Amino acid sequence: MLKMAKQKPHINIVFVGHVDHGKSTTVGRLMYDSGNIDEATLRKLKEEAQKVGKAGFEFAFVMDQLKEERERGLTIDLAHRKFDSKKYEYTVIDAPGHRDFIKNMITGASQADVGILVVAAPDGVMAQTKEHVFLCKTFGIGQLAVLVNKMDVLKFDQGKFDNVKKQVQDLLKTVGYDVSKINFIPASSYNGDNIAKKSSNMTWYTGPTLLEQLDLFSPPEKPRHLPLRLPIQDVYNIQGIGTVPVGRVETGVMKVNDKVIIVPAREGKGIQGEVKTIEMHHEQMEEAEPGDNVGFNVRGISKKDIARGDVLGHLDNVPTVASEFTAQIVVLNHPTVITKGYTPVFHIHTAQVACQFTELVKKINPATGETIQDHPDMLKNGDVAIVKIKPTQPLVIEKQKDIPHMARFAVRDAGSTVAAGMCIDLVKKPL
Repeated sequence: MLKMAKQKPHINIVFVGHVDHGKSTTVGRLMYDSGNIDEATLRKLKEEAQKVGKAGFEFAFVMDQLKEERERGLTIDLAHRKFDSKKYEYTVIDAPGHRDFIKNMITGASQADVGILVVAAPDGVMAQTKEHVFLCKTFGIGQLAVLVNKMDVLKFDQGKFDNVKKQVQDLLKTVGYDVSKINFIPASSYNGDNIAKKSSNMTWYTGPTLLEQLDLFSPPEKPRHLPLRLPIQDVYNIQGIGTVPVGRVETGVMKVNDKVIIVPAREGKGIQGEVKTIEMHHEQMEEAEPGDNVGFNVRGISKKDIARGDVLGHLDNVPTVASEFTAQIVVLNHPTVITKGYTPVFHIHTAQVACQFTELVKKINPATGETIQDHPDMLKNGDVAIVKIKPTQPLVIEKQKDIPHMARFAVRDAGSTVAAGMCIDLVKKPL
């Protein structure tokens, strides 16, 4: 009997940072130097880059697959690439730095277990650097490393690296990261310094390369012990099988023959059924665990009953539908100020629901939790606050302390992300 080779633990990693700080180039260089893409592919990308007048962008083209991205030299959508380090199998999520595309960055951050913050040494901390650090913290990315890129522009000067390192450390501290656990790697992604190979230009640096750093992260704990929560992403009708909802298991385990309920579904009452089949990558499975993206068939549920944003759980632990909730938010990028009565769209797991700010409870210091001001009249960019929120339609959300994976959200308005936060308390809506 052949023994299957043990799969390496899997980690989702997101590369974040300000536009033009070199995220895509970093990922491309990492893939190439570590042998995950070959010479011929890179040569082809080099030619394409020159063709569209983007000489020097060949590494970025590894991730930036869309024609428009190549012509504009920007990452618009999320790119997912498999990547192997010695210890782990990574899925690399290259997130757009440009503020127009922050919605995609949020999707990336909310799927990631660990993050690499890319900061260009000549620029230091920029607007999006701050925004991305807040989002990483809000979305529970506990493990970070910082790549200080473009060191070649500063002639590999250690003093300049130390300055940028201090700036970024100060920023990370304000949102509550423990900087003693975060490595800062001086690099030149385009030239390959400290990406997969140690740089001879910076002998003063004795820490890990980016590739070595990837083996220093710890794989996420799979929250199998928590109640089952599977947000529905899409629903298909497949001939011969019937209704097939698709989604990613966030917490818990779903098995064939489980009795399940999908809520709020159909007038907010929830709809029950029994799991008949589960499949992933066209293979039948007996059970799905956290992180698995699956399609499944449930007896007793038809396509018109359920929609994106509904959440599946077990009958004995129904996902929580909230009539209102209390949240801690950070205001990131609002054109004016947030006041009581404001009703933007909340993105929570796969749901998008308009929600109203019914009370601004207090402004707080995010690092200590101390109250700065009770019942402020308004909130502006950079403020962290406790607020009360009322969804305009039934919505599944959980408390951060119970199921953190289902507590986080982003707030969007007129095409940009104005705030991000997490649910700390809620009022249950009776089903």
